[in-house]
Amino acid sequence: MFYLLITSLIWGFSFGLIKGTLTDLDPNLVSFIRILISMLIFLPVMRLKKIKDPKLMLHLLIVGAIQFGLMYVSYIYAFQFLKAYEVALFTILTPIYVTIINDLLNKRFDYISFISAFVAIIGAGVIVYSKLDSADFITGVMMVQLSNLCFATGQVYYKKLMSKHSSIKTSDVFALMCMGALAITGVFTFGTVDLSTIRINNSQLMSLLYLSVIASGLGFYLWNVGAIKAKLPTLAVMNNAKIPIAVLISILIFGETANWTRLIIGGGLMIVSIFISESYSSSKRLA
Repeated sequence: MFYLLITSLIWGFSFGLIKGTLTDLDPNLVSFIRILISMLIFLPVMRLKKIKDPKLMLHLLIVGAIQFGLMYVSYIYAFQFLKAYEVALFTILTPIYVTIINDLLNKRFDYISFISAFVAIIGAGVIVYSKLDSADFITGVMMVQLSNLCFATGQVYYKKLMSKHSSIKTSDVFALMCMGALAITGVFTFGTVDLSTIRINNSQLMSLLYLSVIASGLGFYLWNVGAIKAKLPTLAVMNNAKIPIAVLISILIFGETANWTRLIIGGGLMIVSIFISESYSSSKRLA
């Protein structure tokens, strides 16, 4: 749990930085740069010789492509339409996705997870109901949910995958996973971005370095280490530890505005949704 908590603190600053300094850059390019630098950092400690099964290498590439690659493409794109605290807030459904995806992988069904998701959606609606007629806003929310699904799928599958290969450390294969993500972000970047028009100022460069080295590189590494060690209910809940941190930082430090009454009421309903999910999630069912 320690690894997950440290990562949540690191990620809490990311939302405001992205919205405050990087929305002028193409989101696909931002995703690509973050993954590229993260991969380069961990490349020297990659140990592919420990992977005896070629299928495992392919699975790790796929996990990285989903958990980091597709997740980043949709997540960073959402900042074009939402405030930073709204992006943070709408990641609250990730724990429910973790539970649902784990159930699907284990061929189980639990209606409680879907009830929890419905309550969370009502809570989100309370906070942002005045914007529900905005096509841009809906696009942003959908991008965050796609990001949530990708991140939840990746971490659950990685945990399940590595439980069968305990001799392999996350540091041994993290760069390999980044390669899978780099392939995805590279397709989006080089397929849509005119690189000759890109101009990165000093503020954007510093933000990219922090987000690439600390938030992406160190953050994802610590999170996946923690995902292996933690029980699944803990992993699900810790997906939301970053939210109050990110919301407060975005509003108090980065100067975003919010309706505090709706934020508290809606946020409370969303917390209730997670409580419902976790109260009915036994460790046996989530093993």
